[in-house]
Amino acid sequence: MKKYIPFILRLIVAIILIQTLRFKFTAHPDSVYIFSKVGLEPFGRIGIGIIELIAGILLLIPKTIWIGASLTLGVIGGAILMHLTTLGIIVNNDNGVLFILAVITFIVSGIILFLYKHDIPLLNKKTINN
Repeated sequence: MKKYIPFILRLIVAIILIQTLRFKFTAHPDSVYIFSKVGLEPFGRIGIGIIELIAGILLLIPKTIWIGASLTLGVIGGAILMHLTTLGIIVNNDNGVLFILAVITFIVSGIILFLYKHDIPLLNKKTINN
């Protein structure tokens, strides 16, 4: 069971990232509202959607897990910052669901990055010495 937990965590984050793409790529009114409010509509919405798609895929490829987790931390960290500074915790009467989902995704991505820290080339002494 212990070896399946990291995979399950990666799958959870990838599913969260990928399932939200339909809102970004179809210009759902909630997504357009959010990105308009932070001044990133439409290019930021589409660009961030592409980054989230790439991060979700990288989380599922064994050699690129750390890259996917790092990208996720960056993008979701930005989303959390936007919630705290511009959007607010509750957006369009969602009871804070988007914010909570972002915080969960951020925390789980941090755990994933910690679990796969040995794969990061700059931290891997074997890679540096070779």
